[in-house]
Amino acid sequence: MANRVLILGAGLVSQPIIDYLFTHTDYLLTVADIIEANATRAIKNNPRGTSATLDVQDADHLHQLIDESDLVVSLLPYSLHGLVARHCLDAEKHMVNASYVSDEMRAFDAEAREKNLLFLCEIGLDPGIDHMSAMQIIHDIQKRDGEVTEFVSVCGGLPAPDANDNPFGYKFSWSPKGVLLAGNNSARYIEQGRVKEISAEKLFHSTTPMEIDGREFEAYPNRDSTSYEQIYGLGGIELLMRGTLRYAGWHELILALKALGLLTDSKVRSEDISFAEILAELNALNVDSIRADVASLLELPEDDRVIQALGWLGLFEITPQKFGSDQVIDILAERMNERMSYQAGERDMVALQHRFKATFPDHQEEITSTLLDYGIPNGNSSMARTVSSPLAIAVKLILEDQINLKGVQIPVDPIIYEPVLSELKTLGIEFKEVTVRS
Repeated sequence: MANRVLILGAGLVSQPIIDYLFTHTDYLLTVADIIEANATRAIKNNPRGTSATLDVQDADHLHQLIDESDLVVSLLPYSLHGLVARHCLDAEKHMVNASYVSDEMRAFDAEAREKNLLFLCEIGLDPGIDHMSAMQIIHDIQKRDGEVTEFVSVCGGLPAPDANDNPFGYKFSWSPKGVLLAGNNSARYIEQGRVKEISAEKLFHSTTPMEIDGREFEAYPNRDSTSYEQIYGLGGIELLMRGTLRYAGWHELILALKALGLLTDSKVRSEDISFAEILAELNALNVDSIRADVASLLELPEDDRVIQALGWLGLFEITPQKFGSDQVIDILAERMNERMSYQAGERDMVALQHRFKATFPDHQEEITSTLLDYGIPNGNSSMARTVSSPLAIAVKLILEDQINLKGVQIPVDPIIYEPVLSELKTLGIEFKEVTVRS
């Protein structure tokens, strides 16, 4: 009898895993979403597919769906993985997801092991492909009696160069609020062998220019990188940083938005108010001279690219509007979603690069490993492909008994990353590696 896979969530990254499992296996798929029409559309009338309505708070129905499956893929928001995992433990079913391991999820490890279950987490893009490609190189260095002394890893989902046509160098395929909130995070990484703390206020003063494939980018530290010293087995490393990648100039624009108070939950009236009035109210400026006043506040000339970008976004408009929220960060997110979304036929791009320095008994190496992947015009985005494809491959490996790990795991073991990376190559998701010896 064919294996049965339950996919919870039929959102923006779900299509590639559904297509892969229909194409490469004989599995029966049940796709469940809060809007059943989304699940029905994703199945594309495949006779091996079934759609279902999903209300995660309906415990009996959720348990029934899980109990009728052999493995559960959670594409739900990360905060719901623990709820799903609890049902998977009770029903004794394997589970995979693409989110970071939370403390709640980690607490299920012992019980999962007792029940001979695998809860494979962080098997998407970032986290996921980044882990696997990094560990493949790290383990190779260590097998050759080398020691990794520096490791920098950056990743970003961006518009492809042919779709990079706005002053921000960025586009959103879903709500931008999460991206904006990331501008309020602090960061920790290892530099010169010591932990370096970066406050939220200084995060975007800590960007590093990077050139990848002849194009100018910038990277900034992504939250806490220090735990990867242990996870990746890099004890005593001199430099260790995981970062977020953007096109060059992004940090200047985020700093301007922060300086203007637009990345806060400050409240204004939600209707009959213009962007110019919002800026004036937040910063005690004059509506009638808002552009000049903002330039003066930011200590920039009026023709500076930052001021031009704010103008392009419409932040100096004087026409009153009605917004869906009274919080300024939500209002900004609403406008960015209007002006900075992908249009029909436009491609996104995933850029991921690792940079290693390694010392060997008789030489040193600098290794650069780069993934540039592009979305398919009017088809699957690169973000969907790179998040969803590793999940799909992992499902197949688990149900074919190719992964003999149990408990709560992430893909840093060669039994996972070798076959997944190999299969990703057949899907066109492949790294290019350059090594310089000295």
